[in-house]
Amino acid sequence: MIGKRYKSNTNEDENENVFWVTMTDLMLGLTIVFMSLFIMAMTGFTQNKISSQSTQSEVAKDLIKKMNAQKIDAQIDVVTGQVKISDLELFELNSYNLSAKGKKYLDKFIPIYVNTIFSKKELSDKITGVVIQGHTDSQSYAGLHSKEEQFTKNMELSLKRANAVAEYMFKTDYNKKYSPMLTKNLTVEGKSFTEPVIISGKEDYKKSRRVELKMIVKETSIQDFLVKSALPTSKAK
Repeated sequence: MIGKRYKSNTNEDENENVFWVTMTDLMLGLTIVFMSLFIMAMTGFTQNKISSQSTQSEVAKDLIKKMNAQKIDAQIDVVTGQVKISDLELFELNSYNLSAKGKKYLDKFIPIYVNTIFSKKELSDKITGVVIQGHTDSQSYAGLHSKEEQFTKNMELSLKRANAVAEYMFKTDYNKKYSPMLTKNLTVEGKSFTEPVIISGKEDYKKSRRVELKMIVKETSIQDFLVKSALPTSKAK
């Protein structure tokens, strides 16, 4: 009886061990599957991000080529296409009204800029914003004593300068079929003296006074990529 009871317990232990081994194999298999899906998602997401940056870079290089051909003086980031224009090209000192030189400059610059960034569908479909930023230097206005007063005065000037460029933009001879995209995405910002240009530890006042144009490009999120790729995702209840 004792021998039979011992044998019966052994069989139960063996069956239980087989069950846990099977569950362990199952969990290991599921883990490998989910890890594989995650790697696929991350790889695709990275490739998509690189592709987006590559498209921006192509547009930036195209902008540089066209600006150079027209002898337009503008600093363009070769990766992002961000453009910096000296205030001396656009305004009189301490003024937000476009000078005759500034209008002539924008008549040449804006059509090239708008037509270039919106003509490439791979990029234009991802553009969520075209931002015009006004920047000033940190030199003090006479009669203003506090830093807060200096900041708000420069904020007013920088915002009005950005808005002046935006208003005149629509008067230039760019391809008007891009107007809906431009009006949908265009915003203006005044940055005051919060982002000075520092060279060798000192502010370069001339370079700090500028107008910048930036493209805001949507990057595909992991969630979007998983949905697009028909991969399983968790859903909030």
